[in-house]
Amino acid sequence: MSWFSVQIDTDCLHAEILTDALLHTGALSASIEDADAGTPLEMPQFGEPGSEPSPKWKRSRITALFSMDQDVHQIISQCASMAGFDETPAFILEKITEQNWVALTQSQFEPLRISERLWVVPSWHQPPYPEAINLILDPGMAFGTGSHPTTRMCMQWLDKTVFKGAFVLDYGCGSGILAITAAKLGAKEVIGIDIDKEAVKIATANANNNKVSARFYDSTFNIKQQFDIVIANIVFNPLTALAPLLFMHVRPRGQLLLSGILADQVDELIAAYQPFIQLGIADFDESWVLLSGQKLV
Repeated sequence: MSWFSVQIDTDCLHAEILTDALLHTGALSASIEDADAGTPLEMPQFGEPGSEPSPKWKRSRITALFSMDQDVHQIISQCASMAGFDETPAFILEKITEQNWVALTQSQFEPLRISERLWVVPSWHQPPYPEAINLILDPGMAFGTGSHPTTRMCMQWLDKTVFKGAFVLDYGCGSGILAITAAKLGAKEVIGIDIDKEAVKIATANANNNKVSARFYDSTFNIKQQFDIVIANIVFNPLTALAPLLFMHVRPRGQLLLSGILADQVDELIAAYQPFIQLGIADFDESWVLLSGQKLV
């Protein structure tokens, strides 16, 4: 099999939001590096793994991977517009083989510290802290490796919120990372739902690899119960449309957590949920916001 590797050089102001847009629009993976690495202009970054999620190199280099059947030119044009570019930036497109894709993907992902006790560790690495709660998770077709701000904020919130014996619903589960996190933190029953049947397979495999009990279904599954915690880390439009459904599955005194929201979308989304539940800002990371609320009755 073959893939496309895309390389885009841009400034620090556009790099992260363009990377976010690429990931949300279908990139298999995306990373930001110093475009001047290995030259006298290289700017080193310091900090613990996971503590500096937003590098600020003056010239940033984005490397993204796409499948061969994707319209890369159209995706980059769309994402450039979302990121505030006046015109589509220049980019280098390269066809790569499966062997090269594996090597490139592995080089982009190191163990990632999420919180004091939570780490995401690719399978080709040894956990830096074996005594920590380590999620063994490889980058793949399903969204969710812990590196994106929306996923990371959700995991940090779960670390503070999940209690032993909790019932958790992860709606739009992707790779299953949030469902698996909840299970590792002591949740009793965890269900993940995704519109993509391939994501359901990947999430199930990831749960098995992590030796946790979590069940995953596609969106045709009839959910008949309520949960202590309902999570939805997707994007604005489906979050808005899903407001009655998500609220319905929250138990009285239960918590609803929404992510995948840009700062300029917050007021509109809060208004969409106002008839059901009062949401507030639980966390934010650059342009991304985490909303949460408690069902009172």
